[in-house]
Amino acid sequence: MEGLLTRFRALATCSLQLSGYASCRFHHCAPGRGKRVVMSRVFQPQNLREDQVLSLEDRSGDLTCKSQRLMLQVGLIHPASSGCYHLLPYTVRALEKLVRVIDQEMQGIGGQKVNMPSLSPAELWRATNRWDLMGKELLRLKDRHGKEYCLGPTHEEAITALVASQKTLSYKQLPFLLYQVTRKFRDEPRPRFGLLRGREFYMKDMYTFDSSPEAARQTYSLVCDAYDSLFDRLGLRCVKVQANVGSIGGTMSHEFQLPVDVGEDRFVVCHSCSFSANMETLDLSQKNCPACQGPLTETKGIEVGHTFYLGTKYSSIFNAQFINVHGKPSLAEMGCYGLGVTRILAAAIEVLSTEDCIRWPGLLAPYQVCLIPPKKGSREEVAIELTGHLYDHITEAVPQLRGEILLDDRTHLTIGNRLKDANKFGYPFVVIAGKRALEEPAHFEVWCQNTGEVVFLTTEGVMELLSQVQVV
Repeated sequence: MEGLLTRFRALATCSLQLSGYASCRFHHCAPGRGKRVVMSRVFQPQNLREDQVLSLEDRSGDLTCKSQRLMLQVGLIHPASSGCYHLLPYTVRALEKLVRVIDQEMQGIGGQKVNMPSLSPAELWRATNRWDLMGKELLRLKDRHGKEYCLGPTHEEAITALVASQKTLSYKQLPFLLYQVTRKFRDEPRPRFGLLRGREFYMKDMYTFDSSPEAARQTYSLVCDAYDSLFDRLGLRCVKVQANVGSIGGTMSHEFQLPVDVGEDRFVVCHSCSFSANMETLDLSQKNCPACQGPLTETKGIEVGHTFYLGTKYSSIFNAQFINVHGKPSLAEMGCYGLGVTRILAAAIEVLSTEDCIRWPGLLAPYQVCLIPPKKGSREEVAIELTGHLYDHITEAVPQLRGEILLDDRTHLTIGNRLKDANKFGYPFVVIAGKRALEEPAHFEVWCQNTGEVVFLTTEGVMELLSQVQVV
């Protein structure tokens, strides 16, 4: 939206008279209109006042990154236990939007969404030897009959067993790109950084089944391109780096790293060519690019995505076969592809926010617009009703913003205090009914949080500006 407000400065002289709106309370609209979303009714425990912020920071020495501190401060998350957090309404709204973007990208390349149980039988993991290989990170439990399970950190075994159970698959049906967005579990030895490294988290995991190594590599490139598109839409400049296969296995792997100082991964990039790699894949003494011998630059990053070409590692164990073009059974060639959904959300806040105020990727902001009416008892109090009319008018004139507007009805607070809070929450647009709302025509003060621009617009100007906002 950079520069968008500037393009509408001329609209400040235009007007659109509002008429025919019945007087209504802030949490109700005139008959036929939906209820307004108001700040006073949002369940959002906040620590926005300075004295509360100090007590919050004194409570724990673990607030070691910006995203964790800000998300706790404005009430996006609340600690439940070590490495586990309650996700509160604003966060759930942002998370649902992120999942919608992920769905668009995955289904755009042929992905089909499934949902597998979190409880995974031990015998599946023993078949691949990962029951022992995963060690203490695997959260294990027994049911009342003594049967062993784990809470899945990933689902290679489960999905391969599922596909293997289909005995009549043909090469004509492939590739299959099956994915889910579900909670995952990992018994982290030291959970830290809030949602960046926890014991329970949301992940998108996709598993692909192809008829040949060549086709599987094409699918691999297709998914990687979709990841690039996803991060581009979110405005996150991720770097695709070669990586180790680790406990997942396979013959090829890449990570999508978001450069940031608090990142726990270290990777190198060569600015002379396109080479980039996690430091774990290189010799410690290696200083030059293995591709062009140019100098390597080391950077810290947060891993937000990971891709693996698995070959037949899992399909051979579970006998996941299809009938090939010659009418013979063949093992499916597999890949798996992860996105840390809650991690992406926290990492975006880490990268985009200031030290004091949250900033979101435009598509993920919990609410796109915050309306701030005057303080009750002030000289501008008559504009409180006008702000309610503006809310209704936006929802009617700009249909994509229905459900995207929040009215800060805490009129016992000054406009300044509510603007300060709105700045912390990071709404992309804040519209204030101040002194100039009493003019004829009324002018509203509009803040574009992501660019820092402030302009005064008539109702028509506000409509024109907000009609350009993209939502998902």
